[in-house]
Amino acid sequence: MLYRWLESLIIAYVALVNATYFVLMLVGYFALRKKSDAFSPKDIDVLLKSPFVPSVSVLAPAYNEAATIRDSVRSMLRLRHPRHEVIVINDGSADGTLDALIDEFRLYRSSRVALAEIPTAAVRGVYESRDPIPLVVIDKANGGKADALNCGINYARNDLLAAVDADSIIERDALLQISRPFLERPEDTMAVGGIIRVANDCVVEHGAVVAVKTPGNWLARFQIVEYLRAFLAGRTALSFANCLLVISGAFGMFRRKLVVEMGGYRVDTMGEDMELVIRIHRYCRERHIPCRVAFISDSVCWTEVPESRRVLQRQRIRWQRGCAECMIFHKRLIGNVRFGSVGLLGMPYFLICEIFGPFVELTGYLITAAGLTLQWIPLSSALLFFVVSVLFGLLLSVTSVLFEELTICKYPNPRDVARLLLAGLLENLGYRQVLLLWRVRALFQVLAKKQRSWGEMERRGFQRV
Repeated sequence: MLYRWLESLIIAYVALVNATYFVLMLVGYFALRKKSDAFSPKDIDVLLKSPFVPSVSVLAPAYNEAATIRDSVRSMLRLRHPRHEVIVINDGSADGTLDALIDEFRLYRSSRVALAEIPTAAVRGVYESRDPIPLVVIDKANGGKADALNCGINYARNDLLAAVDADSIIERDALLQISRPFLERPEDTMAVGGIIRVANDCVVEHGAVVAVKTPGNWLARFQIVEYLRAFLAGRTALSFANCLLVISGAFGMFRRKLVVEMGGYRVDTMGEDMELVIRIHRYCRERHIPCRVAFISDSVCWTEVPESRRVLQRQRIRWQRGCAECMIFHKRLIGNVRFGSVGLLGMPYFLICEIFGPFVELTGYLITAAGLTLQWIPLSSALLFFVVSVLFGLLLSVTSVLFEELTICKYPNPRDVARLLLAGLLENLGYRQVLLLWRVRALFQVLAKKQRSWGEMERRGFQRV
């Protein structure tokens, strides 16, 4: 009797989580259909000549990124913006990343000084280009991504900070697109996130993605579906409710003055990007400062995702640990009406769906398998759990792909869409369950206070023409 009661409770919990995802998807779909975030070509031409567009410092931490750093920096330098600088922070790379930058962009040692004093690992040198390009390269001792970003913040001179990954490629108009909320609502916009797209097997020419293709690697295909589900559905809906707690570390924009006042990124967490966004909400609401964190679906950043199980496992464990650490750091916000939609919607969503959800669902698989084997539960209960977990997951995945085609349509080739639909079906039959196992493992690591380890992301480099 107790076993059946536990099985029913797990089924109800998993159904609640998946129903929440589906509601977010519907809200996100209608929010995107109702409002277009994109500047028109005419708008962009006007903004490129406007003295009122806030200046931007693009911060790109780099650690052993020699395979992709040239393309990435070219992409950043070609961004269309009236006033922007690119600051690459070499975080103690050992693979020739700094040498590649020096050779490619004709760098020399500069006397540029820091304007802020956020504590960081030692800076070994600052470089600028002999060519007339707005590029600064900071060489520093290894201190991790958050420490590298803080170093870049210290040397930044512009109004806004755009934090990006050095292995990413940003579309030419993306920096202006992501600036839109700062222009339209300067009184309360504190941070804005862009959308992350998978660049594996896409064709890159002169630092720009010129042909979008679905990758041949199945792990990469599964991640495309995940990214569509997370960004187009989840983040669009949470932004609509002004309780967005995550801006991807691969592409986000922040007010420099606010970030400096807050002391920059925390260096004692694996989720420094999420922690900063939550802290922005908390800092502003505690001081009664109007605060809005937005998501712009038309501001696109392309990145290379893991294609090996080992690297993907490290990444997902790191992400889950970061999320759990953020919930612990800011547990006071959970359910706290003082923090508005962040406390009543955003924080409970992450706690229930992203922290407890994987543990409950994985427990459900184990209990269902054991219950059927020992005949402690009827077949109907097992089938019901299969429906609310696997079949509901299939629906969410396929809907995410169709959602992309109806709103953004970055994959115009029907064959690519068919491959993504197939990936959406297959990801729930093994891949999703493995991710659950890794995420639960990450939670136990947090509880055991296991030492943090980032590991390295293996890069193939972008496919060039």
